Amino acid sequence: MLPIRSLLFSCVLAFSALSNAAEVDSQAVIVQYANLVSANYQDSLASSKDMQTKIDAFLAQPSAESLKAAQAAWLEAREWYGQTEAFRFYGGPIDSETGPEGFINGWPLDEAYIDYVKGKPKAGIINSKTPINEAKLRSLNERGGEENIATGWHAIEFLLWGQDFNKDGAGQRSFTDYTTAPNAERRKQYLKLVTDMLVADLASVEKQWRAGEKNYRAQFETKGDDSIKKMLTGLGSLSRGELAGERTEVALDTQNQEDEHSCFSDNTHRDLVNNAKGIQNVWEARYVRRSGEVLEGASLNALVAQKNPSVAEAVSRDIANSVKLAEAVQAPFDREIVGKKDAPGRKRLHVFVESLKAQAKSLVEAAKVLGIKRLNTGV
Repeated sequence: MLPIRSLLFSCVLAFSALSNAAEVDSQAVIVQYANLVSANYQDSLASSKDMQTKIDAFLAQPSAESLKAAQAAWLEAREWYGQTEAFRFYGGPIDSETGPEGFINGWPLDEAYIDYVKGKPKAGIINSKTPINEAKLRSLNERGGEENIATGWHAIEFLLWGQDFNKDGAGQRSFTDYTTAPNAERRKQYLKLVTDMLVADLASVEKQWRAGEKNYRAQFETKGDDSIKKMLTGLGSLSRGELAGERTEVALDTQNQEDEHSCFSDNTHRDLVNNAKGIQNVWEARYVRRSGEVLEGASLNALVAQKNPSVAEAVSRDIANSVKLAEAVQAPFDREIVGKKDAPGRKRLHVFVESLKAQAKSLVEAAKVLGIKRLNTGV
């Protein structure tokens, strides 16, 4: 039998080895982040291709049923793209100076820039003699104003739903806009083209995050603390400047339907949820794929917790709360934003905004724990 002193020393060594084995390495966190980003963009691309197939089927045989199927595919694809928004705001492949983000998710959108609107039956590119080709639409996107959006998710959304004059639901565009209405063929051509462009742009981003290739990911995985800072910058900027600010506070201030993210389909409440979930995905390094497969690995949460457990717990708590409050927002969003200060919908959104502000502050503290003195949150 070992002496008591030797036995205690052995226990200490065993505990120390176990603790060291449980430590999270920043490189492992970076690689897991890249795995998660790659998987999410793969799901976004695959669901967008499914949408493309449904839109092609609709354009081949326009009907109420095929239009509804195309709309359903757009909604499903948005679930996956919405979670990728946490990978932005640090000059990565999607929103670098040459990145395609402006062609993918530009908003708010001036409907009359693309097609007819109420009171203006001849408005828009579709009802003009402007050539409808990729080069032309890219040149027209945001030309003359940031609301002059010609491509991307919301151009497709508008072409599928039309303007929303329905207080209790989405836009009511008829499939006859693609059969007997003026410029129906040009409308078909436009919808086909912007859908194909969206899929191509998403494919270009997905390619930059594939493993084992000479791409952005290969560089990202070698940058150490700089990559950790980019990860946290994406979370902080989406939390405060974008999700709390641009996507919620602006609409609360104006009470204008035009300032909601997905105003034609009335899908803004889901945009909020998926953006909030995207932040949680990155912080926890956990992502549930479209197939149901769960990716889990070394996380920012664990990395921060090693140095300051209370800060990590605060971030986790704040993020979980914001997801919960996003899920409490009721559809349609354009009804939630209207009314007096004490209107139930406005109160739900105000609480959500405050949770995001608290979350952003917690993320700044988490960055400090990791030696990042200044974290830009978009404010």
